[in-house]
Amino acid sequence: MLRFLTAGESHGPSLTAILDGIPAGLPLTPEIINHQLARRQQGYGSGGRMKIETDIVHILGGVMGGETTGAPIALLVENADHAKWKNKPIPPFTAPRPGHADLTGAIKYGYRDLRPALERASARETTMRVAAGAICKHLLEQFGILIGGYVQAIGEIQANLHAMPYLARFAAAEASDVRCPDLSAAERMRARIEAIIHGKDTLGGVLEIVALNVPPGLGSYAQWDRRLEARLAQAVMSVQAIKGVEIGDAFENARLPGTQAHDAVTLQAQAEDALLRPTNRAGGTEGGISNGQPIVIRAAMKPIATTLTPQMTVDLATGQPGPTKYERSDFCPVPRAVPILEAMVAFVLADSLLEKLGGDSLTEMKPRFQALRQARLTDLPMDNQEHVWWD
Repeated sequence: MLRFLTAGESHGPSLTAILDGIPAGLPLTPEIINHQLARRQQGYGSGGRMKIETDIVHILGGVMGGETTGAPIALLVENADHAKWKNKPIPPFTAPRPGHADLTGAIKYGYRDLRPALERASARETTMRVAAGAICKHLLEQFGILIGGYVQAIGEIQANLHAMPYLARFAAAEASDVRCPDLSAAERMRARIEAIIHGKDTLGGVLEIVALNVPPGLGSYAQWDRRLEARLAQAVMSVQAIKGVEIGDAFENARLPGTQAHDAVTLQAQAEDALLRPTNRAGGTEGGISNGQPIVIRAAMKPIATTLTPQMTVDLATGQPGPTKYERSDFCPVPRAVPILEAMVAFVLADSLLEKLGGDSLTEMKPRFQALRQARLTDLPMDNQEHVWWD
């Protein structure tokens, strides 16, 4: 139902995106998108590029009179740094950095200089993911669906968040320059990032993205590419430097017997007809379908490949081994990755909601949302009889 494409290079004139499939009637202003773009630029451990750019979106199509029209939405963000590159000779880039797309891009596309790979593979591209995702988040909010995220770990430092409700985690993360809700862990994370900056190295970490109030019934087990957790995992894994994803307590559950790894189904004490889950080990999905619990996604972000301390490589022009050359980058991009992953999760959930509800306008969608089947006995009448399924 939804699709988006991005275009543009890290140091080119601008970045663009087209988001297709947003229904008509969604109130939308640039400020809604710019708020998310500003969040992407905040976080301790970011590099010098964030001191240059102030990302402001231009909405070029699909919005009239402050509302979406149902047509594709065209978005543009200008690169302020482009002025320093325009019409200027650029030194050759021929020594690939380990862990980046330099070498693989040259192999795939036959480049005679590595810069085209660097320019497009750069995480600068995520600017437009956040812009498109901001619209998807705004659409979901019309139905009470909230998406937030925070840093769970940086390097070896882990946050302790077990006793903190999700909404409190979101708020505390936004008040932290490392986006960690645990104040004690946040202080240690900041000190660890400061040490890595002085050590001319980079750090990775673990992020958690949570979607609240997602109705049951999104996604499907009927085909592999419609399974909700599979689509979420692909979207999160598509973000630069993300190398691992789990839904719920996936890796912890793998070490447990089945009777301890699943979420029991119980009846709510105050309303005998409502089915509840006292735990959420599955992370909000079962069999490829949302089950009404919070959707919890955990992502592992590697230390990024561009380091001030050189790494060994081979210069493809000379054939000689030698050190890598530094290109400006973050030291720890983990805090800045939170709104990027939120955007990708929002895109998948908005698409799944549109698939479930149908409709070309918000006015059509809202009553259909209210009529969705819930996890209630009254919504699930059973024949309680034998059936002949195949003749």
